[in-house]
Amino acid sequence: MSIYDFTVKDTYGDEVPLSDFKGKVLLIVNTASKCGFTPQFEGLEKLYTELSEKGLEILGFPSNQFANQDPGTNEEIRNFCLLNYGVSFPIFEKIDVNGDDAAPLYQYLKKEKGGIAGKNIKWNFTKFLVDKDGKVVKRYASATTPEAIRGDIIKLLG
Repeated sequence: MSIYDFTVKDTYGDEVPLSDFKGKVLLIVNTASKCGFTPQFEGLEKLYTELSEKGLEILGFPSNQFANQDPGTNEEIRNFCLLNYGVSFPIFEKIDVNGDDAAPLYQYLKKEKGGIAGKNIKWNFTKFLVDKDGKVVKRYASATTPEAIRGDIIKLLG
């Protein structure tokens, strides 16, 4: 099993196979629109704008599992990200990242890289860095800014 075996849905309900991203460095983030970390969208978009032509893809997965901080519909979330932060990287449908209904992708990510407090996602904006071969290489806590991850991304981009 690899990251490329998963298919996810975008905010329009269309299926997107992660194999579409083969050969790219991925930063996978569980997001929220009403969180203290929401301004990280700005840093994520800056990374994406700067490094997407070199092979970086950022994949945002909204989740409402933490203090009801993303209660909107997929369309509302997509519009919020675009209008408030100019987000141009892919935002996918809202999912659960923990519990019995956790999305299969997140079950896999957590199995590959547990966090300090165990495997479960502790809060919004937990980030997973995936190399060009689809291997989950690092997990970052919510408080880790996109700027702090930049060096790790550059190394993987080569």
